[in-house]
Amino acid sequence: MNFTIDPVGDAGIRISFKDNVSPKLIYKIKMFCNYLENMGNDAIIELVPAFDSITIYYKPHVSTYKQLSTQIKQLVDIPLHKENVISRRLTIPVLYGGEWGPDLERVANQNALTVSEVIELHQKPNYLVYMLGFLPGFPYLGGLEQKLATPRLDKPRDRTPPGSIGIAYEQTGIYPLESPGGWNIIGKTPITLFDIYNKGDEFLFRAGDYVKFEEVTAKKFSSIEEQIVEKTYKLKIEEEFYG
Repeated sequence: MNFTIDPVGDAGIRISFKDNVSPKLIYKIKMFCNYLENMGNDAIIELVPAFDSITIYYKPHVSTYKQLSTQIKQLVDIPLHKENVISRRLTIPVLYGGEWGPDLERVANQNALTVSEVIELHQKPNYLVYMLGFLPGFPYLGGLEQKLATPRLDKPRDRTPPGSIGIAYEQTGIYPLESPGGWNIIGKTPITLFDIYNKGDEFLFRAGDYVKFEEVTAKKFSSIEEQIVEKTYKLKIEEEFYG
């Protein structure tokens, strides 16, 4: 593996990979994280994977930068076997258009498509979660159909509701929290992406997961909301999915 190691403050290390951003690199980063987690180093607090890097936060009183860097460099020759990188696929229910998808028609018009075609194309791929960022739990998803690529809004909204599903250029994503935003909002999911009270498992998505969108009716959307409140809703998650 071709990478560089640099300090991030006094308690962080960034591993930067030289490969171009691609699904193959995401598999490599995920496998690298698996190796780091299995090293048994008590100094490591958290791993933060991104498009082409991993940031490691550690306890400097337990391990020094030099010691941790030496351990990381020993992983340079580990082989990449995609079949050893097991991913999950999460099926996310979506209510497209209407109140919750104010930019659906804009995306359709921008790309000379009908609204139905936009919805059909948006549900088609298995989207790869490249990284989480921008907001806690916000998934940057790769795999959007080129026909749906749409520029960001000229003027960002002051308020984008949680669960909003948007398109910005060649990416799609889901807002986990209410936030200002300039993505084209085409629908909404009732699923909670970030739960600060769910200690140890606050984020729904992980880098390397796959996401499949599934259209639901307004009635089904409301039913899922009720089930979530009652804690009876079961999200469809395939635990061993190979993209």
